[in-house]
Amino acid sequence: MKRAFLWILAIEVLVILLLPALLVRGLDLEPRPSGSESKSITSAVNVRVLVHSTGRIEEIPLEEYVLGVVAAEMPASFGMEALKAQAVAARTYVARRMTAFGGPGCSEHPGADICTDPSHAQAWMSREEMRKAWGVFNFERYYTRLEEAVSSTAGLVMTYNDQPVDPVYHSTSGGPTEDASEVWQGAVPYLKSVPCDYCRHSPYYSHVMEMSLEELGTRLKDRDVPVFLQSGKGRPEIAATSATGRVKALRLAKTVIRGQDIRSVLGLPSTRFTAEIRGRTVVFTLRGKGHGVGMCQYGADGMAKEGKSFRDILTYYYTGVKIRNMFEE
Repeated sequence: MKRAFLWILAIEVLVILLLPALLVRGLDLEPRPSGSESKSITSAVNVRVLVHSTGRIEEIPLEEYVLGVVAAEMPASFGMEALKAQAVAARTYVARRMTAFGGPGCSEHPGADICTDPSHAQAWMSREEMRKAWGVFNFERYYTRLEEAVSSTAGLVMTYNDQPVDPVYHSTSGGPTEDASEVWQGAVPYLKSVPCDYCRHSPYYSHVMEMSLEELGTRLKDRDVPVFLQSGKGRPEIAATSATGRVKALRLAKTVIRGQDIRSVLGLPSTRFTAEIRGRTVVFTLRGKGHGVGMCQYGADGMAKEGKSFRDILTYYYTGVKIRNMFEE
């Protein structure tokens, strides 16, 4: 009888002491990596990152930096294999630039390996920014997903001829991806055009954008298009297209403007478009979002939903690459 009483007393003490601690931890929204995941996220290799929100160069563990890039560059709700593919692409992108691995560093910011300006490098988010973007109740769930994607691919990069590739990527191809030679100067052997029917679920797959002739004239004020603007008739003529159907040159009256310049100046999501005048309005019918080179992110999500692995995704969009651990000989 005495022994039973002691057992009951011991159980009550454990409940009184441990239950509050368990409840507190259950409400803790900070992710708590463990085992191999914790080790991979707290990598000893640091990236010197110029963080634009603070204006300072910060040393961030490599895998923690990669997680922040995946958070900023791809929806956390995407398929796990797509998130893994994005993690490898992000890690390869920065590894190619890190001075610790023989890279040139950030050309815009001496002393930094890379910056967080998406127009010049990769976007990146801190934990605080993730929490603000996702909300308190989604933060732990999304962070845990990204943590799994990063830790399960820790150290993996893509190489071509034993060198890290430049793994450019874009949101939505809206059809075949583009050959790098059609967008930038010179061909890149691993950035070839490939068919892409996996991104049809993207909100950017097909959309319309309208602009008044007056706004068009304002944005093209340095271009000689007065005849076109005054007439308000006819149809902008596509003067040249790439093999995949993207606009390489657009003719407005007697002026020919590069497709990439049109996209940049007018803020078009893509160069895969047609254009026509309706009254005093120019209507652009577009497919896709981004330059179209390399991995299509919505396409990666579509492939993941069809059961493809991150290796399948990467070797599909980047021709002839190998996936290897950057820390192994």
